[in-house]
Amino acid sequence: MYMAQTPPPPTGGKVSRRDFLKLMAAAGTVMTFTPFVDWGKFLPNPTGNLSERQPVELPDGSQANVKDFPVNHSEAIIYPKTDDEVLNQEAFRTWQFIRLPEELGGAKNDASAFRIYSMVCLHLWCLWKYFPDTGRKRGECPCHGSMYDPMTGKAFAGPASLQGPPSNVLPMLNVEVDKDGKIWIMPPTWSPDKNGIVGYGRFLNV
Repeated sequence: MYMAQTPPPPTGGKVSRRDFLKLMAAAGTVMTFTPFVDWGKFLPNPTGNLSERQPVELPDGSQANVKDFPVNHSEAIIYPKTDDEVLNQEAFRTWQFIRLPEELGGAKNDASAFRIYSMVCLHLWCLWKYFPDTGRKRGECPCHGSMYDPMTGKAFAGPASLQGPPSNVLPMLNVEVDKDGKIWIMPPTWSPDKNGIVGYGRFLNV
């Protein structure tokens, strides 16, 4: 289904040896304590009124609808959205709303045709995006080349794919479609075994 793993694109600048060693030391510390830390208490996960479903609000202010949102297309959305534009610019509130390509079920007019994943890459928190091009059709991080499966949110190439669960699968939001075709985000549960934790990951239940 996927092309062979491709080399990551070149990065914009070089990292000094000192900075690289500092980064490695920090990463080692994080990995040492990973099994023992409740990351949901420390990572800046989105907060707000999450007890009720929320509309999938597109950048133009309209609510996404199965009747007119294109197949094999994506938009960056904010969730949960607030009245504070500064808060809305937080990376941890940025999600990629994807209608899958036709061969992956995107032509269906129900919730199974859609995915919403956190845009925060699980490697070093750059923002990735979905590419709909023929032979591509995947999420790609521009910083270090991590690639994500649009069906599951699992990293299949690049440094994020080398990380252990749950830090190789993107957090996601569940959606439902009403009788008018409008798409809604269901209240999430921020834990690795449910919707995941932004910046940390999600266990893939198969």
